[in-house]
Amino acid sequence: MKAYILIEATIGRAREVSRAVKSVPGVRESYLIMGPYDVVAIVEGLDASAVGNTVTGAIHKVPGISRTVTCLAVGIQ
Repeated sequence: MKAYILIEATIGRAREVSRAVKSVPGVRESYLIMGPYDVVAIVEGLDASAVGNTVTGAIHKVPGISRTVTCLAVGIQ
């Protein structure tokens, strides 16, 4: 299961948040982005529950994050 996590950082902390999120197990990539969100992280796990545990158990604990939105990717075959 793959998910894109849109992250809103507190003012002036986007770069720090992106680096910290990238070090979380299960996070494959983390990028600074422009727009209503500051960072996007790509999370992979065995299932939606594993992805959710990564988000709530680790990403939400990163200092400087004010809000997240999780977008689960659904593969079409």
